[in-house]
Amino acid sequence: MGTRSYLLRKVAGAFATLTFVLAFNFVLFRAVGDPVKLLTRSQTHLDEAEAARLEKEFGLDENLFSQFIGYIPDTLRGELGTSFISGRPVSEVVGERIPKTILLVGISTVLAVGFGMFAGIRGAWRRGSAFDQGSLLGSLVFYSMPEGWLGMLLLVVFAGALGWFPSGGYQSGGADATGLAHVTDVAKHLFLPCLTLTLGYIGEYCIIMRSSLLEVLDEDYIQTARAKGLRDDSVRRHHAVPNALLPTLALVFYSFGFVLGGSIIVEAVYSYPGLGLLEFQAIQSSDFPVIQAVFLLSSAAVIMFNLAADILYGYLDPRIRVA
Repeated sequence: MGTRSYLLRKVAGAFATLTFVLAFNFVLFRAVGDPVKLLTRSQTHLDEAEAARLEKEFGLDENLFSQFIGYIPDTLRGELGTSFISGRPVSEVVGERIPKTILLVGISTVLAVGFGMFAGIRGAWRRGSAFDQGSLLGSLVFYSMPEGWLGMLLLVVFAGALGWFPSGGYQSGGADATGLAHVTDVAKHLFLPCLTLTLGYIGEYCIIMRSSLLEVLDEDYIQTARAKGLRDDSVRRHHAVPNALLPTLALVFYSFGFVLGGSIIVEAVYSYPGLGLLEFQAIQSSDFPVIQAVFLLSSAAVIMFNLAADILYGYLDPRIRVA
């Protein structure tokens, strides 16, 4: 299979998956019942006339087929409806939260990848050492630890008992600081959520990198390089690590989309105003248009990053393209 055929197959697969998610997103949040009727049961001040007005306003008075026909082009144009609770366009509500979540997830992923790969490389190169055993144990502990529980533990210790960091939010209430003072304030609020996500995912990268490097170290070309008299540092840097990076780099793309999903719990714990907290609040208030939008955005992120991982994997390993 040539490069063009490989790319077309992967892009077609991603498009088909995204189309399925788009349809599933429409059906899922209507299968639970009429959103307006569910809303009226939780908002006792809404009478039947008001409910009928809301159904007409949100286009829920039409049959499902007509709703779906209008749903597809509206979604492709970025018109995701109107929030039941705030009355604002969902695209605006979601758009305000995206930069904050990207900041949180981006910093956490960079830190997790950096420290995880470093620990994995050093542990594999010094297999059986105290550092290897300690880093492997720590990786397994944090990898198996629920993010919500870890977040609450850090919150109680560092924000509650020690008082070193704010207990939540994005910046101090009513803060009008600018420049370095603003950056410092935001950094203090970001520290605990970032630490939670970093610890939650660092073990995954460490374990994969360690396993991949151990496998490479048994290859014949590594033994040949050593037999030529190359220093261990040169063998590790120029021969072993580059060939062991492939699975880890692919994992970065594969898991980035799932980190967005994991941020829902972390953002809820720290009241961090990102997409995760928005989704949590929308579920509590039955704000179906917002739930749909965040679900679709998260699913699309997973699909696109998986596509990027497949393309990267095929580019770095030609054997994949001809398989």
